[in-house]
Amino acid sequence: MQDFTPGEDNAHDFRSALGQYATGITIVTCQSDDKPMGITANSFASVSLDPPLVLWSPAKSSRRYQAFADAGHFAIHVLGAEQKEVCGHFARQGHGFEGLDWIRNADGVPLISGCLARFECTVFAQYDGGDHLIIVGEVQRAAKREGEALLFAHGSYGRFTAAV
Repeated sequence: MQDFTPGEDNAHDFRSALGQYATGITIVTCQSDDKPMGITANSFASVSLDPPLVLWSPAKSSRRYQAFADAGHFAIHVLGAEQKEVCGHFARQGHGFEGLDWIRNADGVPLISGCLARFECTVFAQYDGGDHLIIVGEVQRAAKREGEALLFAHGSYGRFTAAV
């Protein structure tokens, strides 16, 4: 095991160490300037069951950052293993909902169909997180279906395989 103190000179090593932790993939959506907005994110976590809170963290360097920082409502969509193309689509651009099956909820937030889980949220709190913003949402509605999750680890996408 290689020990190091994270800093500018070893940012690649730090990022690689973080990549050892497998994460699920989400698409976070909001309404922005009369346009639906989406972004791929793996910085999703549950915070509390009572009240029902979740969080995610957009990068301040993202061109879509301000739309999400200003949004009062958002939805987090947990992607299934078969939705890798949706992940890639929103990693590249945020306004292109053409070809997707989606609707708006009562708050105007785009809801993508077919995901493993979805959490419709109202902003509960925001915190500075260095080069990211930590957005905590109170879940107003949730939905789920059975299926395999799309995972990201070691710089690649994949599926979960149970240990024997």
